[in-house]
Amino acid sequence: MAKTSSQSKKDDVPVKSRRDFIVVATYAMGAVGAGAVAWPLIDQMNPAADTLALASIEVDVSKIEEGQSITLKWRGKPVFIRHRTEDEIGRANDVALTDLRDPQADVDRAEKPEFLVLLGVCTHLGCVPLGQKVGEVKGEYDGWFCPCHGSHYDTSGRIRKGPAPTNLEIPPYSFVSDQVIKIG
Repeated sequence: MAKTSSQSKKDDVPVKSRRDFIVVATYAMGAVGAGAVAWPLIDQMNPAADTLALASIEVDVSKIEEGQSITLKWRGKPVFIRHRTEDEIGRANDVALTDLRDPQADVDRAEKPEFLVLLGVCTHLGCVPLGQKVGEVKGEYDGWFCPCHGSHYDTSGRIRKGPAPTNLEIPPYSFVSDQVIKIG
């Protein structure tokens, strides 16, 4: 018996729809598989737990004597906190902004003039400047000195001499209380 044209169309429909289902199911499984492979690769780009834990730190500055400096680590970088003397504050304020390569007033660099908070990374090539410890060379302006290439910073962390293009960076910080600083 010969098939009529209407019978062949009915027979083709189930085969075609089954094939479409298999193709769609294969693409869906491929997408799920690609997502299962991509997820760990994307997830590993998130910051590690120890990095997130150091996102902000609080420092009690009440124990820092006037004229003393401390160094601590925040996000893997050294942070300098100096309890400045009246003389250091006065010298920082007496500098004319026209004499500075990267002009910034001392008032804009320190929330409270007696406590200066800086990232201890030279802006030239990323070295750690000297001047934090007693007896270390502080440079010509009695602030910090980077011996690698000779950058001199003043008592406000502003570049005064040498190849560094900008002042020492100030991290985001605020005073939680009169004697506690939150960095980050």
